[in-house]
Amino acid sequence: MATTQEKTTPCCVHNDTAKSLPPQAPPALLRKPSDDWAVAAPDPSEDPSRKRSAVATMIHSFETVTDSPTTNAASAKGIPIMVRAQTSHPLDPLSAAEISVAVATVRAAGATPEVRDGMRFFEVALVEPDKNVVALADAYFFPPFQPSLLPKTKGGPVIPSKLPPRKARLVVYNKKSNETSIWIVQLSEVHAATRGGHHRGKVVWSKVVPDVQPPMDAVEYAECEAVVKDFPLFREAMKRRGIEDMDLVMVDAWCAGYHSDADAPSRRLAKPLIFCRTESDCPMENGYARPVEGIHILVDMQNMVVIEFEDRKLVPLPPADPLRNYTPGETRGGVDRSDVKPLQIIQPEGPSFRVNGHFVQWQKWNFRIGFTPREGLVIYSVAYIDGSRGRRPVAHRLSFVEMVVPYGDPNEPHYRKNAFDAGEDGLGKNAHSLKKGCDCLGYIKYFDAHLTNFNGGVETIENCVCLHEEDHGILWKHQDWRSGLAEVRRSRRLTVSFICTVANYEYGFFWHFYQDGKIEAEVKLTGVLSLGALQPGETRKYGTTIAPGLYAPVHQHFFVARMDMAVDCKPGEGFNQVVEVNVKIEEPGKNNVHNNAFYAEEELLRSELQAMRDCNTLSARHWIVRNTRNVNRTGQLTGYKLVPGSNCLPLAGSEAKFLRRAAFLKHNLWVTPYARDEMYPGGEFPNQNPRVGEGLATWVKQNRSLEEADIVLWYVFGITHIPRLEDWPVMPVERIGFMLMPHGFFNCSPAVDVPPSAGDVEVKDNGISVKPIQNGLIAKL
Repeated sequence: MATTQEKTTPCCVHNDTAKSLPPQAPPALLRKPSDDWAVAAPDPSEDPSRKRSAVATMIHSFETVTDSPTTNAASAKGIPIMVRAQTSHPLDPLSAAEISVAVATVRAAGATPEVRDGMRFFEVALVEPDKNVVALADAYFFPPFQPSLLPKTKGGPVIPSKLPPRKARLVVYNKKSNETSIWIVQLSEVHAATRGGHHRGKVVWSKVVPDVQPPMDAVEYAECEAVVKDFPLFREAMKRRGIEDMDLVMVDAWCAGYHSDADAPSRRLAKPLIFCRTESDCPMENGYARPVEGIHILVDMQNMVVIEFEDRKLVPLPPADPLRNYTPGETRGGVDRSDVKPLQIIQPEGPSFRVNGHFVQWQKWNFRIGFTPREGLVIYSVAYIDGSRGRRPVAHRLSFVEMVVPYGDPNEPHYRKNAFDAGEDGLGKNAHSLKKGCDCLGYIKYFDAHLTNFNGGVETIENCVCLHEEDHGILWKHQDWRSGLAEVRRSRRLTVSFICTVANYEYGFFWHFYQDGKIEAEVKLTGVLSLGALQPGETRKYGTTIAPGLYAPVHQHFFVARMDMAVDCKPGEGFNQVVEVNVKIEEPGKNNVHNNAFYAEEELLRSELQAMRDCNTLSARHWIVRNTRNVNRTGQLTGYKLVPGSNCLPLAGSEAKFLRRAAFLKHNLWVTPYARDEMYPGGEFPNQNPRVGEGLATWVKQNRSLEEADIVLWYVFGITHIPRLEDWPVMPVERIGFMLMPHGFFNCSPAVDVPPSAGDVEVKDNGISVKPIQNGLIAKL
């Protein structure tokens, strides 16, 4: 992922004078650096407090790199100078060059030409370093340049001349052997004067993972479609339905899931869904309006052959729905509205945010932007600048790690539609270039994303992540009725987002940062419904009829946010705990003689099994992550609380097949102590996974203590979709999410110092609304 210049789109304003952080010399470069040094990895069983007190752990598992010199001969004044500053923060996404080196290194390590030829590359991602390495980087090498992140030591800190080398983690599938393997490659940037500026890589670890299947890839989807459309029995089946032009046919290669031993990962399988357009010369026709039912197909994706085919039931194709298309105006046989006036968002002085590489500063917030093939957008090192209290951490890492879409129709083929869109496809891999349509207005900073393709090449998604400010209505207001004086402030928020398409659905993932210290996570759902066909005169209670012969099955969407919290904690500290809060009604009696009393009751979640919790709107249930060693001015522990939005649980029986792989959906909240290999709630490889409850549901059986720990929240939130006619032909956005809010974190509202702006006041002139604008003039609306 790489930063790009701010760009002009039809819906954003371009300004070449982008604000960026001024170049600063890290303190590490302003003093004589010590020699490169390394220490052995500490014993995992060692007391965490001892680990924190050891300065050596600031470079955990550091391997000395002698071929990457960082200093040259002394200058004329005898002061060592660095010929090349550290170029990549330890949390920066892999560059295109690093991905290329990692792929080439692994390919070269193949034992035989056959092994090398069979390699397919599903994921190349950064190996995120230990948190103490991040602390070292942020203390002396990169913004925010905060030495206080490191523990104090006798004699002062020992500052190495460089950080550990970056590493890449690769998920590789061998198409010839049907084996999945994981590789770790150390990346070394070699100085131009000594090695011609090339990069090098070294395999430091590899392992074949048995009984798994990696995610599907877009190349495989395209190959599967071609194979199915060329299969003679399929052509005959389509001919019986009146279709002979294969250019009209759409084949969506859905993962097989796991319903029985026949779906075991010993074979790489897909069970495609079939759709058919009506016009071959209309590339934007909504082909999902004509589902083809009654045909069973099983494809061997390793050898790319159809291994099972049965035309089980002749269901007529739905007639062409005249309302099926969603393209503009006359292209869909309709007329667009003509009374929508232009809306321009103008920031004549540029944005209020500043960006240096992937480091972002805005309205006392600062954080880093990352990106992975599986999760897409990742937010790192979230902190708030709180006056004399300085930079206060809130979270180490925020991301959406999984999503599941189970359908509620027990009929073929809908009962097996339960996609794991992150684990089986990859949210990042399916991200959009926002050049093709941006939902942001105003002054925008874009970030590109670099990913590997199936064959190991590097592909760049330009304008993949969007960073911009939004006006968000009133932040706060009060009018004194005695004096008639009023104060009002408008709210502004900083939004970081990306959008991906998985088959028929679009998902927008947003992190909003507010001036009052709140963080909002939001998912926007849109796109096209996945439909079923009906026999003439048939209705089905498991969906909504939206056109003749056409219905939309009921279904649910679930998302899992993984939040590695760090409330007032330096990287690696474990001083957080989680408290559940429920509102209780006071029992009638001497303490409640008026029967109006209620109060908030807190309960400390002491262990993992106790912390498997569900939402409860009747008790206004929420959860607070508190620092056990830091208090506010009233003596209360500082904290951030997770406030649920609308939510649901799976509407399926306990023996539902998809719950074997998605046991994490059984509760809305899970809490675990941080463990670096616990990343994905359904395990790393949910595709055709036969293991029951792998991942989060298994990890918590250890029942580890949470009373004072490095806390990770797993919040599961979802929406139950009962389709409407108004969701056709394209579904208007539905929004779900949650809020992280300061709770005793600040001594008063951090929004009180937000200044009034010229656009805050609106007066009436003879019944016509008029409003001051930034230059002080009055604009009639």
